[in-house]
Amino acid sequence: MTPARRLELVIFDCDGVLVDSESLGCRTLIELAAEYGVSIDLAEALELFTGRKMSVCVAEVERRRGAAVPDTFIPILRARMADAFRRELRAVDGIRSALNSIGIPFCVASSGPREKIHLSLEVTGLLPLFADRIFSAYEVGSWKPDPGLFLHAAGAMGVDPAACAVIEDSRPGVEAGLAAGMKVYAYTPAGNPQMFSQEGAIAFHSMADLPAYLRGSLDGGTRPFNRI
Repeated sequence: MTPARRLELVIFDCDGVLVDSESLGCRTLIELAAEYGVSIDLAEALELFTGRKMSVCVAEVERRRGAAVPDTFIPILRARMADAFRRELRAVDGIRSALNSIGIPFCVASSGPREKIHLSLEVTGLLPLFADRIFSAYEVGSWKPDPGLFLHAAGAMGVDPAACAVIEDSRPGVEAGLAAGMKVYAYTPAGNPQMFSQEGAIAFHSMADLPAYLRGSLDGGTRPFNRI
């Protein structure tokens, strides 16, 4: 049996992985959509929008509305999200300790604009841990599930994709990581780990366990869940 390749880089998604922003961001989108006559509940919004490009989310609002929203919709949404993040955003439970313990170089690669990533890391106190190792889909021109963002991050960090691990919480992100030829760990703190099993990701439930998973010292840490 060929031994598993040693990991040299961990690539983290931002929303839902480093910062607990998914519900907060979706709630802000729901509130603005309601002002245009579109009703979406939070559970549905999380299913529809997690890990998606903003233009895809807005297109769904427009489809349900049966008409385009004004050009000001996205700038207003971004501004409201930024305000909500400054007031309420918190780091994912256990992530700071995990980052300090993994013993492998790491970076962040997110579908959000750089200013959003920077704000998210700044208000949660995580920014100093990443310094300039921040990669945005808006700067690369590639959005998940396309693997381009992850491949760009690996190249910029000087690491072969096969020696990278991706930490994700969404189906588009998991698909992007696997398409990039990387090992993928799916963070599922409250969900069903089998939602990612067909993609072949390794599901885990607590950031406290992540360093051991990366070292392959937990049962299941070196193999995916059985496919369904």
